[in-house]
Amino acid sequence: MTRYPRDMTGHGPTPPDARWPGGAKVAVSLVLNYEEGGENSILHGDAQSEAFLSDIAGAQPWPGQRHWNMESIYDYGARAGFWRLHRLFTGRGLPVTVYGVASALARSPEQVAAMQAAGWEIASHGLKWVEHKDMPEEEERRQIAEAIRLHTEVVGERPRGWYTGRCSVNTLRLTAEEGGFDWISDAYDDDLPYWTRAGGRDQLVIPYTLEANDMRFATAPGYVTGEQFFTYLRDSLDVLWDEGAAGRPKMFSIGLHCRLIGRPGKIAGLMRFLDHAQAKGGVWFATRGQIARHWAEVHPPQRRERPSRMDRETFVARFGGVYEHSPWVAERAYGLELGPAHDGPAGLANALARAFRSAERGERLAVLRAHPDLAGRLAQARRLTADSTAEQASAGLDALTDAERAEFEALNDAYVARHGFPFIIAVRDHDKAGILAAFRQRVAQDSDTEFDTACRQVERIAELRLAQMLG
Repeated sequence: MTRYPRDMTGHGPTPPDARWPGGAKVAVSLVLNYEEGGENSILHGDAQSEAFLSDIAGAQPWPGQRHWNMESIYDYGARAGFWRLHRLFTGRGLPVTVYGVASALARSPEQVAAMQAAGWEIASHGLKWVEHKDMPEEEERRQIAEAIRLHTEVVGERPRGWYTGRCSVNTLRLTAEEGGFDWISDAYDDDLPYWTRAGGRDQLVIPYTLEANDMRFATAPGYVTGEQFFTYLRDSLDVLWDEGAAGRPKMFSIGLHCRLIGRPGKIAGLMRFLDHAQAKGGVWFATRGQIARHWAEVHPPQRRERPSRMDRETFVARFGGVYEHSPWVAERAYGLELGPAHDGPAGLANALARAFRSAERGERLAVLRAHPDLAGRLAQARRLTADSTAEQASAGLDALTDAERAEFEALNDAYVARHGFPFIIAVRDHDKAGILAAFRQRVAQDSDTEFDTACRQVERIAELRLAQMLG
């Protein structure tokens, strides 16, 4: 048995209506990453200097040395960039979520006081602004706990949101298991929040962004001018706004860094975007905490069956009858690489169909022969499965006239005599007249063609059954 952990489905083709406050078409989350003083530095006990997200092209870490230019660029973010952004956002009355590195916040008490005076949400951005990919799990767990402790000491209350950024494969699970976060943002996989199950609890994930993000001023391909940043943000907002106007509201995260967007030539693009968004209307500027509270109220977590997490016995007992009297189809499907994508009707139908399609012809023929005649003797004797009974009744095959019953019986006999298996059709897709028309046409087909047609109909019946079972 193999299980695939990545969720490639998410909200699927029909995402929930976000129902943002005031009927907003899009929710905009402005995120200010405060990392200055938390980056790699031998002053902070690290083995080397920082080399990530600065205006030094192609920067490399300096082992065992302070990198004065790098430190100076980070210092600009705290000394000048932060205050330029603070004036911009407070002047416009816009809410902001701060991703605050705990050690950076501890080294910037004036900035923390300004964040609090402005009513900004201060979430945790980890203990230090360092790479976590090679960090042992227990050490990462320890650093998460220490980040919460230090954040609480510096800010006066524990963080309710979390974003590591330079995370490991364990980060989201570890922060969810900690149990105290209203939201986590170490994901980039959707335009809406969603719930995930971790640590025995339902954890809200609010996906973040690496593209509507001023980090592109420091990476390639990226932005060179503030105008490029403005254009990208404007176009993103306009597309999302139009989707919201069409009944599919989304959220739009914008990632900012004091040492990057805080430069005069770069912040000009952000200013133009804010002008555009505020003039456009229908935009809800919100902190991530506000979005989390709204989502929890309007779209609380819903428990549902997760076929990919079932044991074999439960899986076969639940889905062994989807293919008529053929539990072996479910048994073989269970052995496939199932994952979250197979927890919905379409995904599970595909897994069962794969098991059916890969079977030998004789096995598939046995599945066809396990199906009852339409309006046949088993139906009259009330010996059909519950699914078959309901399906035939849905097309009115349980209430035939004498003439209709006689025609069905004659067609059944002729079809089985010609092809060696019963006539099979997904009756929920048709009315009685359509079924009879298809019956008259298909009875005369060659048997190989009809075998393929009947197999496709068996798969379609399974799809419809699973849609009812799993919603």
